[in-house]
Amino acid sequence: MVSPIQIFIDADACPVREEVYKVALRHATPVCVVSNSYLRVLTHPLIKRIVVSDNFDAADDYIAERVDARAIAITADILLADRCIKAGAIVIGPNGKPFTPDSIGAALATRAIMVDLRAGLTSDNIGGPPPFKPADRSRFLQSLHEAIVKMKRDG
Repeated sequence: MVSPIQIFIDADACPVREEVYKVALRHATPVCVVSNSYLRVLTHPLIKRIVVSDNFDAADDYIAERVDARAIAITADILLADRCIKAGAIVIGPNGKPFTPDSIGAALATRAIMVDLRAGLTSDNIGGPPPFKPADRSRFLQSLHEAIVKMKRDG
């Protein structure tokens, strides 16, 4: 028997939790909302709230230790995305762009460069990710739907 699909949300700063619920409930797919602090989540039997300790990477560790080839992880955290990909999970950023085995290396390298640049700056601000836009939300909905459909089809 094939294990069920499960969605894990790295929820502390996730702007698309409601969108995850919408798609997951349409597909009757369980969701695990993982955070370091209490967050309001939709009350539904398929939605499970997990509050981990506030230790560094506690939420990431919880997710990475539980994902497998039947899991979809929702995160903007590149290091967590890498761990989830290595475990076989599908990983989607809140902007709807998937992290893949082919793209994660470049994402990790870019992250490392940005960390180095930020460490060397004193007063200049090199900024962070671009602002979240309605197009990102729409792309996310489509990406999550497609990932669930593919997993169901592939068994």
